[in-house]
Amino acid sequence: MIKTPFGSKSTADEVLAGLDLSDRTVVVTGCSGGIGFETMRALSAKGARVIGIARSLNKAQNACLRTDTQATAVGCDQSDLQSVIHAADFISERFEKIDVIVANAGITGSKQATTRDGIEMQFLVNYLSHFLLVNKLLPKLPDKKGRVVIVSSSASKNQAPKEGIRFDDLDGHRDYSASKFYGQSKLALSIFAGELSRRLAPRGIVVNSLHPGAVRGTDLNRSIQFPVSLVLSIAELFFKTASQGAATQCLLAASPLVEGVSGQYWADCQITGGSKYLTDLVMAERLWRTSEELLVRKLNVGG
Repeated sequence: MIKTPFGSKSTADEVLAGLDLSDRTVVVTGCSGGIGFETMRALSAKGARVIGIARSLNKAQNACLRTDTQATAVGCDQSDLQSVIHAADFISERFEKIDVIVANAGITGSKQATTRDGIEMQFLVNYLSHFLLVNKLLPKLPDKKGRVVIVSSSASKNQAPKEGIRFDDLDGHRDYSASKFYGQSKLALSIFAGELSRRLAPRGIVVNSLHPGAVRGTDLNRSIQFPVSLVLSIAELFFKTASQGAATQCLLAASPLVEGVSGQYWADCQITGGSKYLTDLVMAERLWRTSEELLVRKLNVGG
């Protein structure tokens, strides 16, 4: 198994040290803050042409301006799949190739289940919107060199339902828990990464998922309410910095140290153990099929 010289304290700049990425075009979702912004900033600093996606064009533009580079801003509300389609079409029309996709954006849920188009919001934003975006951009990824980086979480193992994906309760009507459904959305991302890796193997495109670690200063916990928010604010004193949190995804996006490595689950810049469901090929196939059905039948959009 591959081992890298980096670990939990490594920063995005450290894992990219010495690299010239001026020939790379990279898409980063959730670029407006936290590890998404740090990923965009670090890759841009090494010369990569970065396409930064945020919830609104204004947020994306402000983030891109902060990098002091020629990053391209794209507004995309990932709770609206038509917005995802428009963003993917814009990118496809403007760029001849995309070397790397970093699926980073994410939300946490509120105490009460929130749905759109009959789908629980965390599953929709964290997972299904990325399933759609990545699949629409796949024709732009070059064979043998393309990379897809899926930002999951340890919640995929520690918080997801014990049965894995609740295919019969994707709207949370039966038994909703914000933390459990967050874990389910992150499990779906890692399962998706594994299945996508298998499907893209003939093209030589690598796909990996990762846990960035507990990171302070992100927008992810904006929906968390008092008193949990108070406890979290104290705990954050011991969390990773945003640059440390972005290190693993930057490593997977650009480092030659991991070239050709695919279908793995990473944390702290090393391959690690994920959920037991990451090797469940039946669940992976069902998730893929269900995702396509949700897009085509319920939402009337193409995957």
